[in-house]
Amino acid sequence: MKRLAVYCGSATPADPRYVQLARDVGTTLAREGIGIVYGGGRLGLMGALAGSALLAGGEVIGVIPEALVHGEVANYDCELTVVGTMHERKAAFTDLSDGFLVLPGGVGTMDELWEAVSWAQLGYHSKPVGVLNAFGFYDGLLAFNRHMAEVGFVRPAHQGIIMAERELDLLLERMRAHEPPQTIVAMDPRTL
Repeated sequence: MKRLAVYCGSATPADPRYVQLARDVGTTLAREGIGIVYGGGRLGLMGALAGSALLAGGEVIGVIPEALVHGEVANYDCELTVVGTMHERKAAFTDLSDGFLVLPGGVGTMDELWEAVSWAQLGYHSKPVGVLNAFGFYDGLLAFNRHMAEVGFVRPAHQGIIMAERELDLLLERMRAHEPPQTIVAMDPRTL
């Protein structure tokens, strides 16, 4: 993995562990020679991630829609690309990265996560999707994903798309060993 799209919040939670987590991830990825593609802002977890990676000498590529340049305080310290829409932003994340790493975040982070999962099911990409479940932040989401599978809304072939770990090193190890699932497009329509 040469580059990961890292999805995380632009907010700064009251609990300082989240900002420190983003800093630690940025530093670790830079030290491991893994570039970061991220939302292009200076605020919240996004800013902490990018700032620490840059301080550690890492590659950081920001992709930000024009409408968010001022609101999210665009980070001109990194290689910054301004795009027209959120759709273009997410397409650039996919095109520029070798996988997706999800840190704690809000609605935007969830949008990015579920699109990465959906596109993997459909075969629009064959990249690993990793969720860093630090502090149990994603316990409820992972339980809901299991529930969707138990009810039958997530096919058995796709139940392993989301790789979740509480520790970054374990998650990166799993992501490096990723084998893409059979895609919906490749499945026999009678079994869907």
